[in-house]
Amino acid sequence: MKSYQKLTTAVPQPVAWRGEEEGAAPTPTGRGKLAPWWVGSGLLVAAVLLSALTVWVLRQVSGGWPGPTLPPKCLLVPENHRFDCYPERQVVVTQELCESRGCCFMQSPPLAGGKQGVPWCFYPPDFPSYALESLNQTALGMVGLLVRREKAYYPRDIEMLRLDVEFETDTRLHIKITDAANPRYEVPLEVPRATKRAENPIYSLDFSRDPFGVLLRRRATGTVLLNTTVAPLIFADQFLQVSTLLPSRFLYGLGEHRGPLLHSLDWTTLTLWARDVSPTESFNLYGAHPFYLLMEEGGDAHGVFLLNSNAMEVALQPAPALTWRTIGGVLDFYIFLGPDPNMVIQQYQQVIGFPAMPPLWALGFHLCRWGYRSSNETWQTARAMRNYQIPQDAQWNDIDYMDGYRDFTLDPQKFASLPSLVEDLHKHGQRYVMILDPGISSTNPHGSYWPFDEGLRRGLFLNTTQGQPLIGQVWPGFTAFADFSNPDTQQWWLENLQRFHAHVPFDGLWIDMNEPSNFMDGSEEGCPPGELDSPPYMPAVLGNSLWAKTVCASAKQKTSVHYNLHNLYGLMEAKATASALIQIRGKRPFVISRSTFPSQGQYSGHWLGDNRSHQWKDMYFSIPGLLSFSLFGIPLVGADICGFSGSASEELCTRWTQLGAFYPFARNHNTQNEKAQDPTVFSPAARTAMKDVLLTRYSLLPFLYTLFHRAHLQGDTVARPLFFEFPWDVTTLGLDRQFLWGWSLLVTPVLEPGVDSVTGYVPRGVWYDFYTGSSVNSSGEMLKMSAPLEHLNLHVREGAILPTQKPGTTSEATRRNPLRIIVALSQSGTAWGDLFWDDGESLDTFEQGSYSYLVFNVTQNIFTSTVLHASAEATGVTIGTLSIFGVREPPSKVLLNGQEKPFFYLDNQVLTVSDLGLSLSQGFSLRWL
Repeated sequence: MKSYQKLTTAVPQPVAWRGEEEGAAPTPTGRGKLAPWWVGSGLLVAAVLLSALTVWVLRQVSGGWPGPTLPPKCLLVPENHRFDCYPERQVVVTQELCESRGCCFMQSPPLAGGKQGVPWCFYPPDFPSYALESLNQTALGMVGLLVRREKAYYPRDIEMLRLDVEFETDTRLHIKITDAANPRYEVPLEVPRATKRAENPIYSLDFSRDPFGVLLRRRATGTVLLNTTVAPLIFADQFLQVSTLLPSRFLYGLGEHRGPLLHSLDWTTLTLWARDVSPTESFNLYGAHPFYLLMEEGGDAHGVFLLNSNAMEVALQPAPALTWRTIGGVLDFYIFLGPDPNMVIQQYQQVIGFPAMPPLWALGFHLCRWGYRSSNETWQTARAMRNYQIPQDAQWNDIDYMDGYRDFTLDPQKFASLPSLVEDLHKHGQRYVMILDPGISSTNPHGSYWPFDEGLRRGLFLNTTQGQPLIGQVWPGFTAFADFSNPDTQQWWLENLQRFHAHVPFDGLWIDMNEPSNFMDGSEEGCPPGELDSPPYMPAVLGNSLWAKTVCASAKQKTSVHYNLHNLYGLMEAKATASALIQIRGKRPFVISRSTFPSQGQYSGHWLGDNRSHQWKDMYFSIPGLLSFSLFGIPLVGADICGFSGSASEELCTRWTQLGAFYPFARNHNTQNEKAQDPTVFSPAARTAMKDVLLTRYSLLPFLYTLFHRAHLQGDTVARPLFFEFPWDVTTLGLDRQFLWGWSLLVTPVLEPGVDSVTGYVPRGVWYDFYTGSSVNSSGEMLKMSAPLEHLNLHVREGAILPTQKPGTTSEATRRNPLRIIVALSQSGTAWGDLFWDDGESLDTFEQGSYSYLVFNVTQNIFTSTVLHASAEATGVTIGTLSIFGVREPPSKVLLNGQEKPFFYLDNQVLTVSDLGLSLSQGFSLRWL
């Protein structure tokens, strides 16, 4: 009987196999000494075997199993370790079907709610897999040959596979498995190429020869991070599957889905196939992100990225274990060793690319709705916001502005004054953003609609298998779909935008419906028969079809078929759109996209889609949503504040605005034919509460902008789960009703109706009330906090320094105001913070040196501001106030650069020094005695 547990060992550096001479060519046998981990678990395996055989004997004596006898080898497999041999969902799995695949059949009751639980059909321990035929060293790692001698059960099984292993860095391992004889589609994503082998990797890598398997350990702890020996590797043309045990149940990522931040491993399947559907639990949503982060016992973390863009599902089970299933491409894995979660995300972004630095105005408050009936009505909303002095940086329009819902057109009656509105916004330091869809109207008389005529002439649309433009239906009616995989399409997109910008000088673009969405299934003619549109295995996609509410998978694009490129559609459109904005405006682009894929943070932000205005749970789900996209390298993310569909109550909208003021991307947006929900339409009390929390956001723009700089520079997260900062605190691993900005600002929103308090977790240490500076010393506990309707709880972590600013009603007005530096002293009297400052919109300011960067420190009662880099932009900005929280004794005097200054000291241990009038471009020190 083949065992999925036998291992021989390869150590990455130097590459040597146990029992062989250092430097010798590795020749694994799989029959030599057992690896130490096997010996340590031998008693457990023996116990399981003995128990299983005992049960089997007793069953036989007592009359046996109902139905045919189950082979003893099947009894060896515990329920939680049953890996699904028949994952097809449209089939009732029978014993005959199961055993035709050579698998074990045992019925199990479904989970609550009828959800499928333990698989009835599962792999026996001796199911045929690949064998590692050869393994040789390379300059960067190893190359091997995998051979399958017995066919699996999906068509066009690939007999020989190539294994490439590269030890790229000390914390990054790259494992790739593909067809050894024939090229296959691979994701056209630029990734870094290692030039030398890692010298001191913090991981060790073992292999099983027959059956082939990978076992990856963390050297420092011995924790096994990957163990693919638990189920067979299957690699057919349109079905690729690999399973692994997991070292814990604390798994995050694998988007885009709606649910808690921490995934359930109780027989859950997550499908990755971009789809236009209102966010709903268990559905595959707008984007595809095949990356997970896993927290290990003790606080270490690692991440795994499968670089594959085909339709995919990830099956989770309580072993704990995970199975990747995809229906095309190759198995191209990157593993990131951290060891802390922040480092894992940084390492992931070193592969997919760091996010773009947004313009400062992108971090202001945005206002939109579908249902502004005219440009004048849009204008009235912007004026009302100004009248109430409610902060707003950008006014948006949905498809209402278009003529017949056609891209690059303007309704000549209802939106004739739009150019004047945009001019007025610009005069008031505000920006204008409009929507665009990738579906181009195809029914206009020839010569009357340049975007379609010219796209058709240049051959820039998705085509059917017959070579004709694929016609679907979106808002303007029948449409063709731009092929953004074609470089010529990017030029055509630019030309269209240039022509429209000359009339309406927009500042940013909102690209919607780019899964791509289609009101038809496939096309006006359906989809042709064949294995692209009807593959041998259908992942658990909504609608049970790859072309449900999108285009045919068989559609032809410039670089491949849509079957391969579907999940990349939004990424490719975002890349073309950001490039066009740079060429048109010469400034940092602002793009918000609905569909996303890894690396998209370089080109766009994301909003979480068409949520609901009347459900409090939608507000809650926005938090795990935005935190997940922080993991995915897209920090500019938020949900529609107050919800999109339906009408929000005043209480819900007030609470949601408080939460939304701390989305990295903050936009209020709702649908047509519902009550308006911008802040101006509510009662004075609610309107004031919304205004106040938006002013709080604007006061924090210097801090938020600096966080985005760190995200752009090195992949730090902006909105951050608590466990990122407290990975050893197991209580934080499941928290998703609170979050941090950076490492130091804790946001605890109210997410329930009819309450005036909120219970939140306060990690161990001293935390200061953001508004008052009063402190709480927590042992790591749930605390009840007062939360009347007008109040959002914010706490500053000890040891942090936050640069803030007197808020204005736009980011442009705010940046001219004096700064207030908030110092939150640690229990040892120290603190640290930084500030990045530039003109807020020019391209590549950091890369070109056109910025200022300051570091703030406190030690031994001395605050120091050190200018590490200076530019002219900082000379006109002053530091007006210094507020120091946690000064335990009243000072007798305060010295600024050696000169005595007046100060205020409050009983809650807050020291305030005002009227400093210090230029941001000059360092200084302040001492209290």
